[in-house]
Amino acid sequence: MPHPRRYHSSERGSRGSYHEHYRSRKHKRRRSRSWSSSSDRTRRRRQEDSYHVRSRSYDDRSSDRRPYDRRYCGSYRRNDYSRERGDAYYDADYRHSYEYHRENSSYRSQRSSRRKHRRRRRHSRTFSRSSSQHSSRRAKSVEDDAEGHLIYHVGDWLQERYEIVSTLGEGTFGRVVQCVDHRRGGARVALKIIKNVEKYKEAARLEINVLEKINEKDPDNKNLCVQMFDWFDYHGHMCISFELLGLSTFDFLKDNNYLPYPIHQVRHMAVQLCQAVKFLHDNKLTHTDLKPENILFVNSDYELTYNLEKHSALRQETPACVGAGWRSQKRDERSVKSTAVRVVDFGSATFDHEHHSTIVSTRHYRAPEVILELGWSQPCDVWSIGCIVFEYYVGFTLFQTHDNREHLAMMERILGPIPSRMIRKTRKQKYFYRGRLDWDENTSAGRYVRENCKPLRRYLTSEAEEHHQLFDLIESMLEYEPAKRLTLGEALQHPFFARLRAEPPGAKLWDSSRDISR
Repeated sequence: MPHPRRYHSSERGSRGSYHEHYRSRKHKRRRSRSWSSSSDRTRRRRQEDSYHVRSRSYDDRSSDRRPYDRRYCGSYRRNDYSRERGDAYYDADYRHSYEYHRENSSYRSQRSSRRKHRRRRRHSRTFSRSSSQHSSRRAKSVEDDAEGHLIYHVGDWLQERYEIVSTLGEGTFGRVVQCVDHRRGGARVALKIIKNVEKYKEAARLEINVLEKINEKDPDNKNLCVQMFDWFDYHGHMCISFELLGLSTFDFLKDNNYLPYPIHQVRHMAVQLCQAVKFLHDNKLTHTDLKPENILFVNSDYELTYNLEKHSALRQETPACVGAGWRSQKRDERSVKSTAVRVVDFGSATFDHEHHSTIVSTRHYRAPEVILELGWSQPCDVWSIGCIVFEYYVGFTLFQTHDNREHLAMMERILGPIPSRMIRKTRKQKYFYRGRLDWDENTSAGRYVRENCKPLRRYLTSEAEEHHQLFDLIESMLEYEPAKRLTLGEALQHPFFARLRAEPPGAKLWDSSRDISR
Protein backbone atom coordinates (compact mmCIF):
# COMPACT_ATOMS: atom_id res chain seq x y z
CA MET A 1 0.00 0.00 0.00
CA PRO A 2 1.58 3.29 -1.05
CA HIS A 3 2.13 5.79 1.69
CA PRO A 4 1.07 9.44 1.34
CA ARG A 5 3.95 11.78 0.67
CA ARG A 6 4.93 14.18 3.41
CA TYR A 7 6.41 17.47 2.32
CA HIS A 8 8.90 19.23 4.55
CA SER A 9 9.16 22.96 4.21
CA SER A 10 12.71 24.21 3.90
CA GLU A 11 11.61 27.83 4.26
CA ARG A 12 10.03 27.95 7.67
CA GLY A 13 11.61 27.44 11.02
CA SER A 14 9.89 29.03 13.95
CA ARG A 15 6.87 31.11 12.95
CA GLY A 16 6.70 34.59 14.41
CA SER A 17 4.53 37.44 13.32
CA TYR A 18 4.23 38.46 9.69
CA HIS A 19 6.51 41.49 10.13
CA GLU A 20 9.24 39.58 11.98
CA HIS A 21 9.22 36.80 9.41
CA TYR A 22 9.44 38.98 6.30
CA ARG A 23 11.72 41.70 7.57
CA SER A 24 14.38 39.11 8.31
CA ARG A 25 14.58 37.59 4.84
CA LYS A 26 14.96 38.73 1.26
CA HIS A 27 12.45 37.66 -1.32
CA LYS A 28 13.64 35.85 -4.37
CA ARG A 29 11.68 37.17 -7.29
CA ARG A 30 11.28 35.17 -10.45
CA ARG A 31 12.44 37.21 -13.35
CA SER A 32 10.01 37.64 -16.15
CA ARG A 33 10.92 36.71 -19.71
CA SER A 34 12.27 39.42 -21.95
CA TRP A 35 10.00 40.84 -24.66
CA SER A 36 11.72 41.05 -27.97
CA SER A 37 9.59 43.50 -29.90
CA SER A 38 7.27 46.45 -29.52
CA SER A 39 4.28 44.27 -30.46
CA ASP A 40 5.25 41.81 -27.76
CA ARG A 41 5.53 44.62 -25.24
CA THR A 42 2.09 45.91 -26.24
CA ARG A 43 0.65 42.40 -25.94
CA ARG A 44 2.27 42.03 -22.55
CA ARG A 45 0.73 45.28 -21.29
CA ARG A 46 -2.69 44.17 -22.49
CA GLN A 47 -2.30 40.80 -20.78
CA GLU A 48 -1.16 42.39 -17.54
CA ASP A 49 -3.96 44.96 -17.60
CA SER A 50 -6.64 42.36 -18.24
CA TYR A 51 -5.15 40.03 -15.65
CA HIS A 52 -5.16 42.81 -13.05
CA VAL A 53 -8.80 43.56 -13.79
CA ARG A 54 -9.67 39.88 -13.41
CA SER A 55 -7.85 39.66 -10.12
CA ARG A 56 -9.74 42.62 -8.69
CA SER A 57 -12.92 41.71 -10.62
CA TYR A 58 -14.98 44.53 -9.20
CA ASP A 59 -17.50 44.62 -12.06
CA ASP A 60 -17.60 40.88 -12.58
CA ARG A 61 -21.24 39.99 -12.31
CA SER A 62 -22.20 42.07 -15.31
CA SER A 63 -19.30 41.09 -17.56
CA ASP A 64 -19.80 39.19 -20.79
CA ARG A 65 -23.42 40.38 -21.06
CA ARG A 66 -25.03 42.81 -23.46
CA PRO A 67 -25.66 46.13 -21.71
CA TYR A 68 -29.40 45.83 -21.22
CA ASP A 69 -30.16 42.15 -21.75
CA ARG A 70 -30.09 41.35 -18.05
CA ARG A 71 -32.25 39.71 -15.42
CA TYR A 72 -32.51 40.10 -11.71
CA CYS A 73 -32.31 36.37 -11.08
CA GLY A 74 -29.51 33.80 -11.39
CA SER A 75 -28.64 34.53 -15.01
CA TYR A 76 -26.79 37.72 -14.12
CA ARG A 77 -24.50 35.98 -11.63
CA ARG A 78 -21.43 35.26 -13.74
CA ASN A 79 -20.00 31.86 -12.88
CA ASP A 80 -19.94 32.54 -9.15
CA TYR A 81 -17.70 35.42 -8.24
CA SER A 82 -16.93 33.62 -4.98
CA ARG A 83 -14.79 31.20 -6.92
CA GLU A 84 -12.76 34.05 -8.37
CA ARG A 85 -12.06 35.86 -5.12
CA GLY A 86 -11.28 32.90 -2.95
CA ASP A 87 -13.93 33.02 -0.31
CA ALA A 88 -14.53 29.27 -0.51
CA TYR A 89 -13.79 28.59 3.12
CA TYR A 90 -16.51 26.01 3.23
CA ASP A 91 -16.96 22.27 3.42
CA ALA A 92 -16.87 20.35 0.14
CA ASP A 93 -19.87 18.34 1.30
CA TYR A 94 -21.94 21.48 0.82
CA ARG A 95 -20.60 22.34 -2.64
CA HIS A 96 -20.05 19.24 -4.75
CA SER A 97 -19.46 21.29 -7.89
CA TYR A 98 -16.18 22.51 -6.38
CA GLU A 99 -14.70 19.00 -6.34
CA TYR A 100 -11.43 18.95 -8.22
CA HIS A 101 -10.64 15.87 -10.35
CA ARG A 102 -7.21 15.57 -11.92
CA GLU A 103 -6.97 13.30 -14.94
CA ASN A 104 -3.71 11.45 -15.54
CA SER A 105 -3.40 12.80 -19.05
CA SER A 106 -3.72 16.42 -17.96
CA TYR A 107 -1.28 15.83 -15.12
CA ARG A 108 1.32 14.37 -17.52
CA SER A 109 0.86 17.31 -19.87
CA GLN A 110 1.38 19.72 -16.97
CA ARG A 111 4.61 17.97 -16.02
CA SER A 112 5.78 18.01 -19.63
CA SER A 113 4.93 21.69 -19.91
CA ARG A 114 6.79 22.38 -16.70
CA ARG A 115 9.95 20.60 -17.94
CA LYS A 116 9.87 22.57 -21.20
CA HIS A 117 9.36 25.77 -19.26
CA ARG A 118 12.40 25.05 -17.10
CA ARG A 119 14.55 24.25 -20.15
CA ARG A 120 13.59 27.55 -21.77
CA ARG A 121 14.40 29.48 -18.62
CA ARG A 122 17.74 27.71 -18.17
CA HIS A 123 18.93 29.05 -21.54
CA SER A 124 17.44 32.50 -21.07
CA ARG A 125 19.95 35.33 -20.69
CA THR A 126 17.81 36.90 -17.97
CA PHE A 127 17.74 33.80 -15.75
CA SER A 128 20.38 34.00 -13.03
CA ARG A 129 22.57 31.10 -11.91
CA SER A 130 21.44 31.36 -8.29
CA SER A 131 17.75 31.23 -9.18
CA SER A 132 18.45 28.26 -11.48
CA GLN A 133 20.07 26.38 -8.60
CA HIS A 134 17.14 27.29 -6.34
CA SER A 135 14.65 26.00 -8.94
CA SER A 136 16.61 22.78 -9.31
CA ARG A 137 16.61 22.15 -5.56
CA ARG A 138 12.92 22.97 -5.34
CA ALA A 139 11.85 20.69 -8.19
CA LYS A 140 13.02 17.57 -6.36
CA SER A 141 10.16 17.79 -3.86
CA VAL A 142 7.60 20.36 -5.08
CA GLU A 143 6.21 21.26 -8.48
CA ASP A 144 3.98 24.06 -9.73
CA ASP A 145 1.81 23.99 -12.82
CA ALA A 146 2.17 26.50 -15.64
CA GLU A 147 -0.08 29.04 -13.87
CA GLY A 148 1.82 28.89 -10.59
CA HIS A 149 -0.59 26.64 -8.68
CA LEU A 150 0.97 24.10 -6.33
CA ILE A 151 0.58 20.57 -7.73
CA TYR A 152 -0.76 18.31 -5.00
CA HIS A 153 -2.79 15.16 -4.50
CA VAL A 154 -5.37 14.04 -1.99
CA GLY A 155 -3.47 12.48 0.90
CA ASP A 156 -0.42 14.74 0.60
CA TRP A 157 0.85 16.40 3.79
CA LEU A 158 2.11 19.97 4.23
CA GLN A 159 4.26 21.08 7.15
CA GLU A 160 3.92 17.60 8.68
CA ARG A 161 0.54 18.86 9.87
CA TYR A 162 -2.05 19.39 7.13
CA GLU A 163 -3.38 16.35 5.26
CA ILE A 164 -5.19 17.33 2.06
CA VAL A 165 -8.70 15.89 1.81
CA SER A 166 -10.28 17.69 -1.15
CA THR A 167 -10.32 20.90 -3.15
CA LEU A 168 -12.98 23.41 -2.14
CA GLY A 169 -12.46 26.11 -4.76
CA GLU A 170 -10.13 27.79 -7.23
CA GLY A 171 -9.57 31.37 -8.30
CA THR A 172 -7.02 33.71 -9.82
CA PHE A 173 -5.26 33.87 -6.42
CA GLY A 174 -4.77 30.09 -6.04
CA ARG A 175 -6.79 27.26 -4.52
CA VAL A 176 -8.58 26.48 -1.28
CA VAL A 177 -8.34 22.91 -0.01
CA GLN A 178 -9.98 21.10 2.86
CA CYS A 179 -7.40 19.59 5.19
CA VAL A 180 -7.21 17.57 8.36
CA ASP A 181 -5.15 19.52 10.89
CA HIS A 182 -3.34 16.85 12.89
CA ARG A 183 -2.15 19.38 15.46
CA ARG A 184 -5.73 20.39 16.22
CA GLY A 185 -6.99 16.92 17.06
CA GLY A 186 -7.93 16.04 13.48
CA ALA A 187 -10.15 19.09 12.98
CA ARG A 188 -11.04 20.03 9.40
CA VAL A 189 -9.75 23.40 8.18
CA ALA A 190 -9.80 25.40 4.96
CA LEU A 191 -6.26 25.97 3.66
CA LYS A 192 -5.81 28.77 1.14
CA ILE A 193 -2.79 28.01 -1.10
CA ILE A 194 -1.66 31.10 -3.00
CA LYS A 195 -0.05 30.85 -6.43
CA ASN A 196 3.71 31.17 -6.60
CA VAL A 197 3.28 34.54 -8.31
CA GLU A 198 4.66 37.62 -6.61
CA LYS A 199 1.63 39.92 -6.89
CA TYR A 200 -0.66 37.30 -5.32
CA LYS A 201 1.91 36.50 -2.65
CA GLU A 202 2.15 40.18 -1.75
CA ALA A 203 -1.65 40.44 -1.56
CA ALA A 204 -1.66 37.40 0.73
CA ARG A 205 0.92 39.04 3.00
CA LEU A 206 -1.32 42.10 3.29
CA GLU A 207 -4.30 39.88 4.13
CA ILE A 208 -2.23 38.04 6.75
CA ASN A 209 -1.31 41.37 8.30
CA VAL A 210 -5.01 42.26 8.64
CA LEU A 211 -5.94 38.80 9.97
CA GLU A 212 -3.17 38.93 12.58
CA LYS A 213 -4.47 42.32 13.70
CA ILE A 214 -7.96 40.83 14.02
CA ASN A 215 -6.64 37.85 16.00
CA GLU A 216 -4.71 40.19 18.27
CA LYS A 217 -7.77 42.34 19.00
CA ASP A 218 -10.23 39.43 19.18
CA PRO A 219 -8.40 36.30 20.41
CA ASP A 220 -11.66 34.57 21.37
CA ASN A 221 -13.24 35.19 17.94
CA LYS A 222 -16.29 36.92 19.40
CA ASN A 223 -16.65 39.49 16.63
CA LEU A 224 -17.76 37.18 13.84
CA CYS A 225 -14.83 37.60 11.43
CA VAL A 226 -13.36 34.43 9.94
CA GLN A 227 -10.62 33.07 12.17
CA MET A 228 -7.11 32.50 10.85
CA PHE A 229 -5.40 29.60 12.64
CA ASP A 230 -2.00 29.60 10.98
CA TRP A 231 0.02 30.77 8.00
CA PHE A 232 3.28 29.65 6.44
CA ASP A 233 5.40 29.96 3.32
CA TYR A 234 5.49 26.59 1.58
CA HIS A 235 8.19 26.62 -1.13
CA GLY A 236 7.05 30.00 -2.45
CA HIS A 237 3.34 29.45 -1.82
CA MET A 238 1.77 31.53 0.92
CA CYS A 239 -0.66 29.26 2.80
CA ILE A 240 -3.34 30.46 5.23
CA SER A 241 -5.33 28.12 7.48
CA PHE A 242 -8.90 29.18 8.32
CA GLU A 243 -11.83 27.75 10.21
CA LEU A 244 -14.00 25.59 7.95
CA LEU A 245 -17.36 27.22 7.23
CA GLY A 246 -20.55 26.46 5.34
CA LEU A 247 -21.98 27.99 2.16
CA SER A 248 -21.93 31.70 1.49
CA THR A 249 -25.22 33.52 1.96
CA PHE A 250 -25.28 34.09 -1.80
CA ASP A 251 -24.72 30.42 -2.68
CA PHE A 252 -27.49 29.39 -0.30
CA LEU A 253 -29.81 31.97 -1.91
CA LYS A 254 -28.90 30.72 -5.38
CA ASP A 255 -29.40 27.05 -4.43
CA ASN A 256 -32.80 28.04 -3.01
CA ASN A 257 -33.92 29.41 -6.40
CA TYR A 258 -33.37 32.98 -5.15
CA LEU A 259 -36.22 32.73 -2.68
CA PRO A 260 -35.55 35.49 -0.14
CA TYR A 261 -34.71 34.83 3.47
CA PRO A 262 -37.58 35.20 6.00
CA ILE A 263 -37.51 38.52 7.80
CA HIS A 264 -36.51 37.00 11.15
CA GLN A 265 -33.45 35.45 9.45
CA VAL A 266 -32.70 38.75 7.71
CA ARG A 267 -32.70 40.37 11.16
CA HIS A 268 -30.32 37.76 12.63
CA MET A 269 -27.86 37.99 9.73
CA ALA A 270 -28.02 41.79 9.53
CA VAL A 271 -27.24 42.31 13.22
CA GLN A 272 -24.24 39.97 13.02
CA LEU A 273 -22.97 41.74 9.90
CA CYS A 274 -23.26 45.10 11.65
CA GLN A 275 -21.44 43.75 14.72
CA ALA A 276 -18.59 42.24 12.68
CA VAL A 277 -18.00 45.31 10.51
CA LYS A 278 -18.35 47.68 13.49
CA PHE A 279 -15.50 45.73 15.10
CA LEU A 280 -13.39 46.41 11.98
CA HIS A 281 -14.31 50.10 11.98
CA ASP A 282 -13.50 50.41 15.68
CA ASN A 283 -10.02 49.12 14.83
CA LYS A 284 -9.55 51.61 11.98
CA LEU A 285 -10.20 49.08 9.20
CA THR A 286 -12.52 49.32 6.20
CA HIS A 287 -13.42 46.00 4.56
CA THR A 288 -14.25 47.58 1.14
CA ASP A 289 -15.59 44.36 -0.45
CA LEU A 290 -18.70 43.40 1.50
CA LYS A 291 -21.24 41.33 -0.46
CA PRO A 292 -23.31 38.16 0.09
CA GLU A 293 -20.47 36.03 -1.34
CA ASN A 294 -18.19 37.22 1.47
CA ILE A 295 -20.62 36.37 4.26
CA LEU A 296 -20.55 32.65 5.03
CA PHE A 297 -22.77 30.51 7.20
CA VAL A 298 -20.93 28.73 10.00
CA ASN A 299 -23.14 25.73 9.23
CA SER A 300 -25.41 25.76 6.18
CA ASP A 301 -27.50 22.68 7.03
CA TYR A 302 -31.13 23.27 6.11
CA GLU A 303 -34.65 21.91 6.40
CA LEU A 304 -36.90 21.36 3.38
CA THR A 305 -40.49 22.54 3.28
CA TYR A 306 -42.96 22.29 0.39
CA ASN A 307 -44.49 25.75 0.12
CA LEU A 308 -46.26 28.02 -2.30
CA GLU A 309 -43.75 30.66 -3.32
CA LYS A 310 -44.20 33.44 -0.78
CA HIS A 311 -43.15 36.50 -2.70
CA SER A 312 -44.62 35.86 -6.13
CA ALA A 313 -46.63 39.09 -5.95
CA LEU A 314 -43.49 41.18 -5.49
CA ARG A 315 -41.64 39.42 -8.27
CA GLN A 316 -44.48 39.60 -10.77
CA GLU A 317 -44.41 43.38 -10.46
CA THR A 318 -40.94 43.36 -12.02
CA PRO A 319 -40.99 42.59 -15.79
CA ALA A 320 -37.43 41.31 -15.73
CA CYS A 321 -38.36 38.80 -13.05
CA VAL A 322 -41.38 37.55 -15.01
CA GLY A 323 -39.17 37.13 -18.06
CA ALA A 324 -36.72 35.17 -15.95
CA GLY A 325 -39.39 32.63 -15.03
CA TRP A 326 -40.25 33.84 -11.53
CA ARG A 327 -43.88 32.77 -11.31
CA SER A 328 -46.04 31.59 -8.48
CA GLN A 329 -45.60 27.85 -8.08
CA LYS A 330 -45.20 25.20 -5.46
CA ARG A 331 -41.65 24.09 -4.78
CA ASP A 332 -39.30 22.79 -2.14
CA GLU A 333 -38.00 25.64 -0.03
CA ARG A 334 -34.81 25.45 2.00
CA SER A 335 -34.65 27.02 5.43
CA VAL A 336 -31.20 27.26 7.00
CA LYS A 337 -31.17 25.80 10.51
CA SER A 338 -28.66 28.23 11.99
CA THR A 339 -28.13 31.80 10.81
CA ALA A 340 -24.68 32.13 12.42
CA VAL A 341 -22.42 33.86 9.87
CA ARG A 342 -18.81 35.01 9.47
CA VAL A 343 -17.34 37.82 7.39
CA VAL A 344 -14.49 36.63 5.13
CA ASP A 345 -12.04 37.89 2.48
CA PHE A 346 -9.87 40.63 3.94
CA GLY A 347 -7.65 40.86 0.88
CA SER A 348 -8.93 44.37 0.11
CA ALA A 349 -9.29 45.58 3.70
CA THR A 350 -7.62 48.96 4.25
CA PHE A 351 -6.40 50.63 7.42
CA ASP A 352 -7.31 54.28 7.90
CA HIS A 353 -3.67 55.39 7.60
CA GLU A 354 -3.00 53.43 4.40
CA HIS A 355 -3.31 54.59 0.80
CA HIS A 356 -6.93 54.47 -0.37
CA SER A 357 -7.22 53.33 -3.98
CA THR A 358 -9.71 55.23 -6.12
CA ILE A 359 -12.10 52.36 -6.89
CA VAL A 360 -13.15 49.78 -4.30
CA SER A 361 -16.08 47.40 -3.74
CA THR A 362 -17.85 45.06 -6.12
CA ARG A 363 -20.01 47.04 -8.54
CA HIS A 364 -23.49 46.32 -7.12
CA TYR A 365 -22.46 47.26 -3.58
CA ARG A 366 -20.39 50.33 -4.47
CA ALA A 367 -21.21 53.59 -2.70
CA PRO A 368 -21.92 56.80 -4.69
CA GLU A 369 -18.87 58.60 -3.27
CA VAL A 370 -16.69 55.85 -4.80
CA ILE A 371 -18.35 56.14 -8.22
CA LEU A 372 -17.99 59.94 -8.13
CA GLU A 373 -14.39 59.69 -6.87
CA LEU A 374 -15.06 61.94 -3.88
CA GLY A 375 -12.90 59.85 -1.56
CA TRP A 376 -14.15 57.09 0.71
CA SER A 377 -13.82 55.77 4.23
CA GLN A 378 -15.78 53.48 6.53
CA PRO A 379 -19.26 54.71 5.47
CA CYS A 380 -18.75 52.91 2.13
CA ASP A 381 -19.06 49.63 4.08
CA VAL A 382 -22.38 50.82 5.54
CA TRP A 383 -23.73 51.43 2.02
CA SER A 384 -22.69 47.90 1.04
CA ILE A 385 -24.47 46.45 4.08
CA GLY A 386 -27.66 48.29 3.11
CA CYS A 387 -27.53 46.71 -0.36
CA ILE A 388 -26.82 43.27 1.13
CA VAL A 389 -29.71 43.40 3.61
CA PHE A 390 -32.06 44.46 0.80
CA GLU A 391 -30.88 41.48 -1.27
CA TYR A 392 -31.55 39.09 1.61
CA TYR A 393 -35.08 40.48 1.92
CA VAL A 394 -36.15 40.36 -1.75
CA GLY A 395 -33.80 37.76 -3.26
CA PHE A 396 -32.23 39.93 -5.95
CA THR A 397 -29.68 42.73 -6.23
CA LEU A 398 -30.84 46.32 -5.79
CA PHE A 399 -28.46 47.90 -8.33
CA GLN A 400 -27.99 45.42 -11.18
CA THR A 401 -25.74 47.23 -13.63
CA HIS A 402 -22.21 47.44 -14.95
CA ASP A 403 -22.14 51.11 -15.97
CA ASN A 404 -21.48 54.17 -13.79
CA ARG A 405 -24.03 56.45 -15.43
CA GLU A 406 -26.73 53.78 -15.33
CA HIS A 407 -25.81 52.99 -11.72
CA LEU A 408 -26.36 56.65 -10.78
CA ALA A 409 -29.66 56.67 -12.70
CA MET A 410 -30.81 53.62 -10.73
CA MET A 411 -29.89 55.36 -7.49
CA GLU A 412 -31.96 58.40 -8.44
CA ARG A 413 -34.91 56.23 -9.48
CA ILE A 414 -34.84 54.29 -6.17
CA LEU A 415 -33.52 56.84 -3.66
CA GLY A 416 -34.25 60.25 -5.19
CA PRO A 417 -31.95 62.89 -6.71
CA ILE A 418 -28.23 63.01 -5.96
CA PRO A 419 -27.41 65.98 -3.67
CA SER A 420 -26.19 69.05 -5.56
CA ARG A 421 -23.19 69.38 -3.22
CA MET A 422 -21.88 66.00 -4.37
CA ILE A 423 -22.47 66.95 -8.00
CA ARG A 424 -20.53 70.22 -7.58
CA LYS A 425 -17.62 68.47 -5.83
CA THR A 426 -17.10 65.52 -8.15
CA ARG A 427 -14.50 65.45 -10.89
CA LYS A 428 -16.84 63.19 -12.88
CA GLN A 429 -18.71 66.09 -14.47
CA LYS A 430 -19.21 64.03 -17.63
CA TYR A 431 -22.14 62.32 -15.89
CA PHE A 432 -23.95 65.61 -15.27
CA TYR A 433 -25.38 68.53 -17.25
CA ARG A 434 -26.41 71.83 -15.64
CA GLY A 435 -26.30 70.33 -12.16
CA ARG A 436 -28.40 67.27 -12.97
CA LEU A 437 -27.65 63.70 -14.03
CA ASP A 438 -27.23 63.55 -17.81
CA TRP A 439 -29.65 60.69 -18.44
CA ASP A 440 -32.13 60.12 -21.27
CA GLU A 441 -35.11 58.06 -20.12
CA ASN A 442 -36.24 57.46 -23.71
CA THR A 443 -33.26 55.29 -24.63
CA SER A 444 -33.17 51.51 -24.16
CA ALA A 445 -31.08 52.07 -21.05
CA GLY A 446 -33.59 54.60 -19.74
CA ARG A 447 -36.49 52.24 -20.35
CA TYR A 448 -34.63 49.42 -18.62
CA VAL A 449 -34.09 51.52 -15.50
CA ARG A 450 -37.67 52.81 -15.53
CA GLU A 451 -39.15 49.31 -15.86
CA ASN A 452 -36.89 47.50 -13.41
CA CYS A 453 -36.33 50.07 -10.67
CA LYS A 454 -38.87 51.78 -8.43
CA PRO A 455 -38.84 53.84 -5.22
CA LEU A 456 -37.39 51.84 -2.36
CA ARG A 457 -40.54 51.50 -0.25
CA ARG A 458 -42.40 49.90 -3.15
CA TYR A 459 -40.28 46.77 -2.65
CA LEU A 460 -42.02 46.10 0.68
CA THR A 461 -43.73 42.69 0.76
CA SER A 462 -45.80 43.43 3.86
CA GLU A 463 -47.25 46.43 5.67
CA ALA A 464 -46.31 44.94 9.05
CA GLU A 465 -44.37 47.26 11.34
CA GLU A 466 -41.18 45.17 11.34
CA HIS A 467 -41.01 45.38 7.53
CA HIS A 468 -41.27 49.17 7.64
CA GLN A 469 -38.61 49.23 10.36
CA LEU A 470 -36.31 47.20 8.12
CA PHE A 471 -36.75 49.61 5.22
CA ASP A 472 -36.18 52.57 7.51
CA LEU A 473 -32.84 50.96 8.44
CA ILE A 474 -31.96 50.32 4.79
CA GLU A 475 -32.85 53.91 3.82
CA SER A 476 -30.57 55.24 6.56
CA MET A 477 -27.72 53.04 5.29
CA LEU A 478 -28.31 54.20 1.69
CA GLU A 479 -27.99 57.90 2.48
CA TYR A 480 -26.07 59.61 -0.35
CA GLU A 481 -23.92 61.82 1.87
CA PRO A 482 -21.34 59.71 3.75
CA ALA A 483 -21.38 62.15 6.68
CA LYS A 484 -25.16 61.73 7.05
CA ARG A 485 -25.12 57.97 6.60
CA LEU A 486 -25.95 55.82 9.61
CA THR A 487 -22.96 54.49 11.57
CA LEU A 488 -22.97 50.84 12.57
CA GLY A 489 -23.10 51.77 16.24
CA GLU A 490 -26.30 53.67 15.49
CA ALA A 491 -27.58 50.81 13.33
CA LEU A 492 -27.30 48.34 16.20
CA GLN A 493 -29.61 50.61 18.24
CA HIS A 494 -32.21 50.75 15.47
CA PRO A 495 -35.78 49.64 16.36
CA PHE A 496 -35.53 46.81 13.81
CA PHE A 497 -33.10 45.05 16.19
CA ALA A 498 -35.04 45.87 19.37
CA ARG A 499 -36.48 42.39 19.82
CA LEU A 500 -32.99 40.86 19.60
CA ARG A 501 -31.74 43.18 22.32
CA ALA A 502 -34.62 41.99 24.51
CA GLU A 503 -33.75 38.30 24.07
CA PRO A 504 -31.51 36.53 26.60
CA PRO A 505 -28.08 35.54 25.17
CA GLY A 506 -28.97 31.84 25.12
CA ALA A 507 -31.97 32.51 22.89
CA LYS A 508 -30.00 33.90 19.95
CA LEU A 509 -30.95 31.85 16.92
CA TRP A 510 -27.67 32.58 15.16
CA ASP A 511 -25.72 30.43 17.63
CA SER A 512 -24.24 27.59 15.59
CA SER A 513 -25.75 24.20 16.40
CA ARG A 514 -22.96 22.07 14.99
CA ASP A 515 -19.26 22.48 14.31
CA ILE A 516 -18.73 21.24 10.75
CA SER A 517 -14.96 21.04 11.25
CA ARG A 518 -15.39 17.78 13.17
